Amino acid sequence: MALLVILLCVFAVVALMVVFGEKFGKPIDVKTQNKYSKWIMILVFASLFIALFKNLLA
Repeated sequence: MALLVILLCVFAVVALMVVFGEKFGKPIDVKTQNKYSKWIMILVFASLFIALFKNLLA
């Protein structure tokens, strides 16, 4: 039962994020999108290497 409550809360929060994102979100230009994409790729690879290193030490 607790799992269903948690899933319902997650679904409600995601639905609110979508509604508010569509209402108040503004589109970004290509230059800003490329800048964010570069940083996200760096952060994803860094987090993967940190997790791998952490698991190797454990």
